[in-house]
This record gives sequence, C-alpha cells and structure tokens, in this order.
Amino acid sequence: MTALPTRRQEAFRYADLAALEALWPLPVQDIRVAAGETGASAVVLDGANDAAQDIAITLEDGAEYDLRLLNAGSAYGRIAVKVTLGNGAKFHLGAAQIAGGEQTAEIVTEVVHAEPDAVSSQVVRSVLGGKATGTYLGRVVVARGAIGTDGEQSIRAMLLDRTATANARPELEIYADDVKCAHGCAVGELDPQGLFYLAQRGLPPAEAKKLMLHAFIAEAFVGAADEESLTEAALKALDAVL
Repeated sequence: MTALPTRRQEAFRYADLAALEALWPLPVQDIRVAAGETGASAVVLDGANDAAQDIAITLEDGAEYDLRLLNAGSAYGRIAVKVTLGNGAKFHLGAAQIAGGEQTAEIVTEVVHAEPDAVSSQVVRSVLGGKATGTYLGRVVVARGAIGTDGEQSIRAMLLDRTATANARPELEIYADDVKCAHGCAVGELDPQGLFYLAQRGLPPAEAKKLMLHAFIAEAFVGAADEESLTEAALKALDAVL
C-alpha cells in the first residue's frame, strides 16, 4: 500500500488530506487508445459522499481522445488525470468545478507530449461560493524531440463570495524547439457591466447572475457527445450553490 501523500508533493499542495486519507489508495482507471482510433468519456462527481479518482490515458500515434469532467456536489472531490500522447495524437479536456459551503474541489492534470506533432487543449471552469476551495494544477510536458507540439490551457475561476478560494497553476515544461504552447489563467468575479446590461433589459439581478454563470460553465462542455446531459448536471449543481 502506497503511503498517503503530503503537502510537500506539488500535486497535493492544496488537498484535503484528512478527507483523502479515508479514500486512499485511490482507484486508477487505465485508458489506452490504439493508433488512429478515437475515444471519449465523461466523469461526474456529484454525489453526497467524498470521492477521488486517478485516470491514466495513453494515446498511440494518431489517436484522439475527448475527456469531460464535472467535479461537484461532495464535501471533497478530486480528479487527477495523466495523459501521454504519441505522434500526431490529439487530446481535449473540458472540465467544470462547482463548490459552495466548505467544499473542496480539485482537478490535477499532467499532459505529456512524448512524440512530435501532438495537440492538447484544456478548458477548465470553476465557480466557487461560500468558503469553498477550488484547485486546478496542470502541467504540460514537451519531451525532447517532440517538435510540432501544440499545447493550450484555458483556466478561469469565478468567485461568488470573497470568502471562497481559487488555486490555479498552469505550468509548461518544454524540452523541444519549434513548439506552440500557451496558457491563460484568470480568477475573478462576475462582470458588473454585464450584469448591468442584462438588468437594463429587464432581467432581475438574480436571474442575470444565473444566466452569466450558466454561459461560463457551459464553455467546459461545448462539443461533447453528451453535452446536453453534462450541462444539465452542472447547472443543477450550480443552482444548489447560488
């Protein structure tokens, strides 16, 4: 049995170790996509109990995979994903975290571009209220010789209350030339001008706030095979936080 991690380990810096101890060791879901094949899956944590899961994905040459995550609804929820991309492989992650009260939600990713010409994109949206803590730790690694890599991270967190906490650390580790890697990260509150614009058109403030948050969360699930059901589950969790 592996030892329980400590906060000295970067991937567990903000984890709720007391909650994690009750779940340790974590189950690992292994996914391998053969060369030229495609795959997709969705993971939804929306139960009343604490939950944590590790996912390991290997994409062989030319393989593609679409992963969607919804982390919401339990006092502690953690999803960790490690992806290894072969030559010309493509990976997309769309994830949403919704937490309120004193909940803790974490998404940790490591995407390794092991071979040339692979493409990865990550879109993570978090909405946090009360005294909740939401964390995204994401590392993109470009191995030596992995020229032509295209890696992108788009990370945004919305705080409903000043007592909520968002931790975000997108990271690039590049050992090859001729690559295109970028990350964007923002933590903030709803745009008051946008709320004012909607209020001027007759929407009550509460409805205007909800509409803007719905649009914000929906960005994580655009293009998913089960986009409608994922968005519906996310909006249900969001309504519980508002």
